[in-house]
Amino acid sequence: METRELRYFVAVAEELHFGRAAQRLAMAQPPLSRAIQQLERRLGVVLLHRNTRAIELTEAGSVLLREARIALEAVEAAERRTRRAAADLPGVVLATKAGASSELLSKLLDAYAAEPGAVEVEVVLCGPGEPERLLRNGSADVALLHRPYDTTTGFDTEDLHTEQQILVLPAGHPLTSRPHISMAEVETLTDLPLPRWPRRDGSYPDGPGPQVRDHTQLTQLITLGRACAIVPESLRAQLRDDHATVPVPDAPAVTTVIAWPPHSRSKAVANLVRTAIRL
Repeated sequence: METRELRYFVAVAEELHFGRAAQRLAMAQPPLSRAIQQLERRLGVVLLHRNTRAIELTEAGSVLLREARIALEAVEAAERRTRRAAADLPGVVLATKAGASSELLSKLLDAYAAEPGAVEVEVVLCGPGEPERLLRNGSADVALLHRPYDTTTGFDTEDLHTEQQILVLPAGHPLTSRPHISMAEVETLTDLPLPRWPRRDGSYPDGPGPQVRDHTQLTQLITLGRACAIVPESLRAQLRDDHATVPVPDAPAVTTVIAWPPHSRSKAVANLVRTAIRL
């Protein structure tokens, strides 16, 4: 398969409409349709169910969409890393979620800066899910990720810190007097639903909770009594006086990891990782 064909298929699979996909790709619809048909013949499978009203992905199509996204990300990462290597850029780009692991990040940057031969570290603060994406597509050299929220498959990683999670509520809510609360109870809070974060494609899962894009928006919704949130315990220090917290013992523990591409040969990345492990 060619990357061109994969880009064509991803556009059709995401739009589920040949006309919109062709417009997105800046090409005519007939050659796009022929390219998808040729891809199906070569693979010997049906990727799309077509009728006069809609297009649906088959099981095989869903698998190819997932794999094609990974393959195209790998191609983009190769391009970016090759150009950066040719430019002989001495710095390191570190991606991390804004507001997460702030104390750890501060200590890491200070400790690394004191190391002999330390280079400049450019910190890219991102929204949820973005650090993983930037690391996969080659825009970042290293990232602080958080399992189970981020996927670390395909990266080399070292665990740095594991912590429990807490429920964040508006101050004065009746549940703030509880010593702890269970996940099952949190999910039944119809007056304070959990937020809905965007998927990688930008769409939101179904549910009663409000759509959120960042933690600033989330904390304001909690203050207004429109949502609650389950977050790592370390974020407690960043909350305001109009928030209260309750431990959630059965929520999955969150592990902060430092991650980098397995084929990285950067001495600066290696030194940064060693510093993080030492901390």
